[in-house]
Amino acid sequence: MIIVHDTFVCKPGNASKMAKLFKEWADVKKEKNVYVMTDMTGQFHRVVIATNYKDLADYEESSKHIGEAPEEKAMMEKFKDMNEMYTSGGREIFKVW
Repeated sequence: MIIVHDTFVCKPGNASKMAKLFKEWADVKKEKNVYVMTDMTGQFHRVVIATNYKDLADYEESSKHIGEAPEEKAMMEKFKDMNEMYTSGGREIFKVW
């Protein structure tokens, strides 16, 4: 299994907005393997989206189909201004042993 962390460092006042947006997206995802987390310690204004997959091939296949399902298409429209909400971000992929 692998766990993927997509981390966004938000502009002040936007972390909770972004977290709510991703939480709404997670609620419509067919796979219920999405966790939306905000910082309690460490760097301020962070939102981390954690997902888990069987392996890298499963992750790649899932990534190809983001936003294709009818219920996700409506969500994608809500994400159109997301780039204005954060200053930087990154992705980490962990292998679970």
